[in-house]
Amino acid sequence: MKPRSESKSQSESDGAITSLRVVDVRFPTSRQLDGSDAMNPDPDYSAAYVIVGTDRGDGLEGHGLTFTIGRGTEVVVAGINAIRPLLLGQPLAAFIEAPGAFVAQLTTGDSQLRWLGPEKGVMQLANAAVVNALWDLWAKIAGKPLWKLLADMSPAQIVELVDWRYLSDALTPDEARRSLDRLVPTRAAREAELREVGYPAYTTSVGWLGYPDDKIRRLCREALDAGFTRFKIKVGANRDDDVRRAALVRQEIGPDGVLMIDANQRWDVGPAIEWVTALAPSKPLWIEEPTSPDDILGHAAIARALEPLGIGVATGEMVSNRVVWKQLLAARAVSFCQLDFCRMAGVNEMVATLLLAARFGVPVCPHAGGVGLCEYVQHASMFDYVAVSAGLERRSIEYVDHLHEHFVDPCVIRSGCYQVPTAAGTGITMKRSSLEAYSHPGGSIWKEILAT
Repeated sequence: MKPRSESKSQSESDGAITSLRVVDVRFPTSRQLDGSDAMNPDPDYSAAYVIVGTDRGDGLEGHGLTFTIGRGTEVVVAGINAIRPLLLGQPLAAFIEAPGAFVAQLTTGDSQLRWLGPEKGVMQLANAAVVNALWDLWAKIAGKPLWKLLADMSPAQIVELVDWRYLSDALTPDEARRSLDRLVPTRAAREAELREVGYPAYTTSVGWLGYPDDKIRRLCREALDAGFTRFKIKVGANRDDDVRRAALVRQEIGPDGVLMIDANQRWDVGPAIEWVTALAPSKPLWIEEPTSPDDILGHAAIARALEPLGIGVATGEMVSNRVVWKQLLAARAVSFCQLDFCRMAGVNEMVATLLLAARFGVPVCPHAGGVGLCEYVQHASMFDYVAVSAGLERRSIEYVDHLHEHFVDPCVIRSGCYQVPTAAGTGITMKRSSLEAYSHPGGSIWKEILAT
C-alpha cells in the first residue's frame, strides 16, 4: 500500500495533537427504569467523553466516548488520562498515514498499560474513546462521515487498519484483501441503495425489564406505527413473567414480526437452555447474552441445543477484543455478531471483527442503545454492507429512542430504518449545553439531584 501522503492532500495530515480533555457525563435514566435488564436493574446511562485538539488552526476537534452505566465512569476517565502522555505531541500524520500501526502502538505499545489488560477491561474502554476520537477528527478533516471514509478506502488500506497478530490462523491479510477486492466493482450500487432506503433497525425501547405490561403493549403499537418490524425484550429475572411478556409482544407484533430476547449474561449454560426452551413458543430469532461473554464453550453448547428450535445465539456487548471474536466465530458459538463500538479498542478492532464475521458467514447486528452507540454503530453496518459483507439478510442495527437529543448530528430513523449519515465525523459530538448540564458531579442537573 502506498503511503497515504501520496494519495491525500498534505493539508489533511498537517498539525500535531496538542490536547486531550475528558468529561464524565451521566444521564439519570434509572429514574424511569430506561435501560433496565436482568443484570442491570438501575442504570444511569453515561459516558467517558473525550475531546482531542490539535494546532491545525481550523478549529476541528475529535470527539469520542465510551458508554458506561453510572458508577465506574470515573475509573474509565482515569484510564483515558493514563493514555494522554502517549498521544500529546504526536503528529497527526502519524495516525492518518498509518492508522493501523498508530493505533496498535497506542493501545498495546506501552507494556505497563498493556499489563492491565491486555486488550480488555478498563484500559480497553479507555482506548476505545481515544481511538474513536482520532477517527472522528480524521473524518471531519476529510469532510466525510466515518462510514464513507472507510468505504472509500482500497482493500489494501482496509486490511492495513487491522492488527493481525493472533488472527492469522483464522484469516490472513491476503485472504481478507481478496475477499474485499471482489466487492469493489459493486460498492457504488450498494451505497446508492443505502442512501435511498437506509439500513434496517430493530427496537429495544419496547421491552425494558422494569416496564409494566400496559406500557409494553403501548410501545409495541407505537413502534409498529413508526414502521418497525423487529423488536427485542429483556428476559432473565422471572421465567413465568418472561413467558407472559414474550407472548404479549408476539401477540402485538403478529406472526410476521421478528422477536429477539436478551438475558444480559443472567444464566449458566444449563439454565439458559431450559429457560429459552420455555420461551420457544413465542418464536424468538435469538437469545442474546445467555451466559458469560467469556465462555466460548458455553455459548457453543447453548447454540447446539437451541438450533433445533430455530433459535440462534447472539452476543457482543461485552466482547472486548478481536481475539475473543475469532474464537466465538470459529467455534460456531454465535449465530449473530453484536459487535460493540466502545467495548473493543474502537474503529480498527471493529474493522477486524467485520472481516472475521464475513469470513465465517455470520451476520453482524451491532449492539447499540446507551449513550451514542446508535450514532456510532450505524457507520459500522453501512461500511460493512458497502465494502465487506455485501449482505443484508438477517441483519439489523439495534435502536433505542432516548438521549439522541444531546448530539449535534443524531442518528435518523425513518420507517424502521437508519438513514445514511451525511455529516462529517462519527456523529458523536455532544452539544456543549448537554456536556455542561450532565457532567458528573458538577453539572447543573447533578448538583440538583445530589442536593436532594
